[in-house]
Amino acid sequence: MQGQSKELAAYIDHTILKPETTESQLAKICAEAKEFSFFGVCVNSSCLPIVVSKLKGSAVVPVAVVGFPLGAMSTEAKAFEANWCVKNGAKEIDMVLNVGKLKDRNDSYVLDDIKKVVAASAGALVKVILETSLLNDEEKTRACLLAKEAGAHFVKTSTGFGGGGATVEDIVLMRAAVGPNLGVKASGGVKTADQAWALIKAGATRLGTSSGVALAQGQNSQGGY
Repeated sequence: MQGQSKELAAYIDHTILKPETTESQLAKICAEAKEFSFFGVCVNSSCLPIVVSKLKGSAVVPVAVVGFPLGAMSTEAKAFEANWCVKNGAKEIDMVLNVGKLKDRNDSYVLDDIKKVVAASAGALVKVILETSLLNDEEKTRACLLAKEAGAHFVKTSTGFGGGGATVEDIVLMRAAVGPNLGVKASGGVKTADQAWALIKAGATRLGTSSGVALAQGQNSQGGY
């Protein structure tokens, strides 16, 4: 069990995205990430400088969300935020696509939106958050294909703020859409080790959760992202 828990930790972006997040909470999250050897720490952009400082000298990767949580701001605003995050130490960018434009079948807008964030991220890895709870299967597939065409490196299920969360069915669909070479991040409601391993078996290559410590200790979590 200990070996399995350590293996699971390597998939986890330890996540704290609530608006009331304090500096002491960020310090705690970073200390936990280093202790349990999580892959990354995922935070809002205003929290990034603290996280970068706290993770300095460790192998844990600073991850920033962009256009979060709605994805409905202008492309220029998203691109600016992404570029600022990379300049301030983010190694990965988790951007929210524009769900309304996707539903309108304005694929050229969605494609350009992602492309410009990828370009502004200046070589940093970019994940595209689909907000799967708001999409039907055709929309999920189309979003994945647009993310792939735009040069993103990952597709991701959820913000954790839109209702729903990661499901095995969505991971299977997303993996089939993007093929074997893009990453797939399962996020939202990942609270048990059994659930985490089921998502990985379905094709997830990263997990976003605030329950990382419980998962790494082989326990179940009752709350969180």
